[in-house]
Amino acid sequence: MACGEPVIAYGAGVFFDRTGGARGPCDNARVAARPAIMIGRLSGTLVEKNPPQILLDVQGVAYEVDVPMSTFYNLPVLGERVTLFTHLVVREDAHLLFGFGSESERRAFRQLIKISGIGARTALSVLSGLSVAELAQAVTSQESGRLTKIPGIGKKTAERLLLELKDKLGVEMTTAIGVHRAPPVAADVLHALIALGYSDKEAVHAVKQLPDGVAVADGIRQALKVLAKA
Repeated sequence: MACGEPVIAYGAGVFFDRTGGARGPCDNARVAARPAIMIGRLSGTLVEKNPPQILLDVQGVAYEVDVPMSTFYNLPVLGERVTLFTHLVVREDAHLLFGFGSESERRAFRQLIKISGIGARTALSVLSGLSVAELAQAVTSQESGRLTKIPGIGKKTAERLLLELKDKLGVEMTTAIGVHRAPPVAADVLHALIALGYSDKEAVHAVKQLPDGVAVADGIRQALKVLAKA
């Protein structure tokens, strides 16, 4: 590759040339001087809503961001400020920005696009059809029927999703958090139980028994009592 050929930056410090080939010494020098393209979060004014896309004004720069419907439903009215966790997909013909109202949604999205044959648009459809909690429950119980109701997801794709996401998303019980809401206590309790050695199924069962409004510490104690009686 000649020294004049451009280099595409993708992710944190990962660079590729346009031909997919190895870089030469001149490319290494140029890459070292150029920071990786990373947009992890955007905070700005909501100026347009055209589902699944929104337009976010960040200090005079308007970003087109595609969001799942779970995030879209929780957006404020136009003119209000909003903060989104983002994921940037870099292609030769476009830079596509996806936004999420919670870190758990973005984490689920990133797990989905790691699966062979699942692109960003399909991952967005999954998160539009199911909340993160619902997706996690489907994975834990291996319910392919919940996924096949989503447009573009057939039986084979659903079964592959469930298999690939097992042990990765099955313990992710955080609900799709609205952009102005605090993370649910249930997620902290669930992860604490998993860390203590309980299985996904046991932890989910115990968390379901917790009353609304319980604090994390009390939730863990109550969940342990439920598990002790099981």
